Amino acid sequence: QVHLVESGGGSVQAGGSLRLSCVVSGYTYSTYCMGWFRQAPGKERDRVADINSDGYITYTDSVKGRFTLSQDNAKNTLYLQMNSLKPEDTAMYYCALRRGGCPYTFHLYDYWGQGTQVAVKT
Repeated sequence: QVHLVESGGGSVQAGGSLRLSCVVSGYTYSTYCMGWFRQAPGKERDRVADINSDGYITYTDSVKGRFTLSQDNAKNTLYLQMNSLKPEDTAMYYCALRRGGCPYTFHLYDYWGQGTQVAVKT
């Protein structure tokens, strides 16, 4: 059974930093896409960044230059380093996993974590 567990959220001042982690267990396939998504109250879930099993990473435009996605395969962990945080980054952040390439919609992901809350104060 596949499990994803996020951690690292919290409350920070604008301009601050947080690092989110997502530990994956139970996934045995070599091909995958892993992504970070976020959802603010009353809004749809949006893609933040993703990485495929070839190591190709993409970011949504609003976080380019501020957020960095990385992974540690030895630890089965995906990270999202978030710098220069803005109030508009406030949301619940989720990591997700699917077998295959990276889609542009969250509907095609197979596995989800429970989320970790990020709040950025002015």
